[in-house]
Amino acid sequence: MSNVDWDPNEIIVKAEAESIAWTKAQEQLEMVYPHTETDEEISALGDICQVDGAWKESECRAGLGWYYFNTNTLEKLMGGCNMRRGISPFQAELEALIWAMQCMLRTGKLTMVFQTYCSDVVKMVSKPEEGPAFSLLLEEVDRCKRRFTSFSIMQIPRTENKKADKLVRSARALPI
Repeated sequence: MSNVDWDPNEIIVKAEAESIAWTKAQEQLEMVYPHTETDEEISALGDICQVDGAWKESECRAGLGWYYFNTNTLEKLMGGCNMRRGISPFQAELEALIWAMQCMLRTGKLTMVFQTYCSDVVKMVSKPEEGPAFSLLLEEVDRCKRRFTSFSIMQIPRTENKKADKLVRSARALPI
């Protein structure tokens, strides 16, 4: 072997998620294996994570937030944090997506639909070569994306992203 240290629980969780995804794919007669889908291709059922990032030029901090829910089990998780303000609101949106993806992976949520009202994030994640200014962040999105059994991202109206938005606004006020 190549001295790679794997967590046995993570392997089991991923194997179970892959098994479920494979079974669903066979039932639907189509393969849903790691690729990015847009809102035209998916219906938001199952594991959904809404993300938001907030940035104001007049403030020194940016807020990040995500709200996870499962439409079948009604399970809910959420997170909010702040960080030093970056160069743009778009950077805050990307940072929020990355953080949400990492949190979902850590909790074993491997079949995910991410939702954001930021159309630029959806476009950049779908076609990362279009955003060289944020290439490091987009590379991290891609690294995380490959760890999901099924990954989708879609744009939703701002009015449907209220919970993540409230988390972001609260997080900006927290001490760093």
